[in-house]
Amino acid sequence: MSFASLGLAEPIVRAVAECGYTTPTPIQSQAIPVVLSGRDLLAGAQTGTGKTAGFTLPILHRLMESQPQGGRAPIRALILTPTRELAAQVEESVRDYGRNLPLRSMVMFGGVGFQPQATRLRERVDILVATPGRLLDHAQQKTVDLSKVEILVLDEADRMLDMGFIKDIRRVLALLPKKRQNLLFSATFPNEIRELADSLLDRPASVEVARRNAPTELVTQSAIFLDKGVKRAMLAHLIRTRKWFQVLVFTRTKHGANRLAEQLTRDGIPSLAIHGNKSQGARTRALSEFKEGKLQVLVATEIAARGLDIVELPYVVNFELPNVPEDYVHRIGRTGRAGAEGVAVALVSAEEKSLLTDIERLLGKSIPRETVEGFDMNAAIAEAHARRPAELAQERPSSGRRDGGQRGRTDRPRGEGRAPARAAQPQGAARSGAGTPKPAQAATRGTPGTPRPAQGGAKPAAGTNPQRPAGDGQRRRGTTAADPAGGRRPAGRGPAPAGDRKPGGGRPSSSPRGPRAAAPAKSASSEAQTVAPRERSLEEEQKRNGRLKGALASALTALRRLGQ
Repeated sequence: MSFASLGLAEPIVRAVAECGYTTPTPIQSQAIPVVLSGRDLLAGAQTGTGKTAGFTLPILHRLMESQPQGGRAPIRALILTPTRELAAQVEESVRDYGRNLPLRSMVMFGGVGFQPQATRLRERVDILVATPGRLLDHAQQKTVDLSKVEILVLDEADRMLDMGFIKDIRRVLALLPKKRQNLLFSATFPNEIRELADSLLDRPASVEVARRNAPTELVTQSAIFLDKGVKRAMLAHLIRTRKWFQVLVFTRTKHGANRLAEQLTRDGIPSLAIHGNKSQGARTRALSEFKEGKLQVLVATEIAARGLDIVELPYVVNFELPNVPEDYVHRIGRTGRAGAEGVAVALVSAEEKSLLTDIERLLGKSIPRETVEGFDMNAAIAEAHARRPAELAQERPSSGRRDGGQRGRTDRPRGEGRAPARAAQPQGAARSGAGTPKPAQAATRGTPGTPRPAQGGAKPAAGTNPQRPAGDGQRRRGTTAADPAGGRRPAGRGPAPAGDRKPGGGRPSSSPRGPRAAAPAKSASSEAQTVAPRERSLEEEQKRNGRLKGALASALTALRRLGQ
C-alpha cells in the first residue's frame, strides 16, 4: 500500500516522499481514509507509529480541496497539544507535508512573546497548532477568531486530561462552531478518553491498531537494581563503557534534572537539562543541539516524554521511574520510532520496586533484570557517601534565586547579621524613648574584650538585675542620663553611684575616652529572661517550617501529576 492509494493529493504524496516515507504505517492506513471521509475519529496507537501524519495528511488534503474565495482566509483547522515541544513538532510536520500547497500554518504556546503571535494572527493562518493556555489568552484578548474552524484535533488527549486541561478544553470548545469534524488521537487509550469521546464525538469511527499501553517491540527493555546513591555513577559507567551517544535521561523533578546534568558535565559527559522552568529559548537550544548530535546527554522531566521526535534516538534511560505507569510507555516510546530499534534502561532503587511492579502490571509482562559487569557497587556506594557533603555544599545557593526563578534562602542562618540588642531583647519588653538604647544593648557597648568594673565596685546580689539599681522605680519614657558603663541610661533609674559620677553629668572621671570597662555579668534570672523567649521563638519557627514543608510536599505531588 502507498500513500497515493489512500486518496491523498499528488502534492502531498510528493512532499511525504521528499521526507523519506513511502509506505504508510498501520495507524495511517486506517485513520487517513476515515478523516478524508469527514467522519469523527477516535484513534489510539502506541507512540512512535506515525500518529501525527495520520491526521495532518488528510487535513491538508481536505483544506486544499475547499479553499475559501475572497477576503482573508480564516483559521479552518485547530490542533491542540498538551506541551510546547509537541506543538512545535506537529506544526513542523504540517509545514513539511504541506510544502507544496498554498496553505499556511502557525504554532502558538506560552513562554514566548504574546505580541508577535498577535501580529502573526492578523496574517493568513489556515492551520493553528496551539497549547490550550496560550490559545485562551489570545481568545480573551480577542486576537484570535475560531468561529470558522472546520476540523478540531486533540492530540495526546489522555495527556491533556492528566495535566488538568479538561476545563480549558471545554472553554475552547465553546468558542468553536457546533458543526465541525472532531479527531481524538492518543498514544494510550484509557477509559477516560472514551468518556470524553462520548461527550465530544458524533458517531465516531474507532481505530486501535495495537494493544492498549503497549510499547513497540523494537525497544529492548532492561532494569538494573542498585542503591539510590550510585545511580549517577552507574549512568556514567554505562555511557562510557558502552560508548553511548545521544542519550535521553528522564528524572521525576526539575531540580533533579538540573543537578544530574551538572554532575554529568563535571564528570566529563556534556549534558543539558530541559523542563518547564527553563525558558523557551533554552529548551529550544538544548533540544536542537541534542537532535543535531552536538550534545551527548539530554536530561528531561515528563515534559519531554510527549512531543520529542528525534530521528533514530538510540537510548532512553529512566534515571527515576515515573509515578504514573503510563508515563513509562511514553518515555521509552521516544526510541524505537519509525521502524528503528532502541534501548531503554531503568535504574531501580529499593524505594522504586513498587513503581516497577505497577509498570510491569500495565505492560502485562516482566522487564528483564540486568547485571552490569565491571561495575564495583560497594566501591561506588562508599565513594557516593564520601562525596555527598561536598556536592551539597556546591549545590547550596549562596543568595538570590534558585534555578527556575524560585526565590531561594541564603546560607546565612536566620537572624544572623542583626543588631545584637534586637536578638537578645526579651519578648514583650517595653521600648525606651527615642534614641534610648535597650537595657540588653547597654551591656554590649565598649571595646570587646575590655573588662568593665561593676557599678560602685560591688557585685550585684544574686537574683537581682545588675542593670537596675535597688529602689529603682518603674521605667518611664523621657530623657536619658549618663550611664557609668559608658552608654545611655533611661531617666528614672536613679543617680549613678557618687564615685562614678563626673561633675556636670558627663562621662565618669574613672572612664577616660578610650577603652571602656565591661558591664557586670548577667545574673541567672536575667540570663533566663533573655534565653527563654529566644528558645520559644526558635521552637515556633521550627513548627512553622514543618508546616511549610508539608504544604510544599503536597504542592510538589500535585505538580508531578500535572506533568511538570
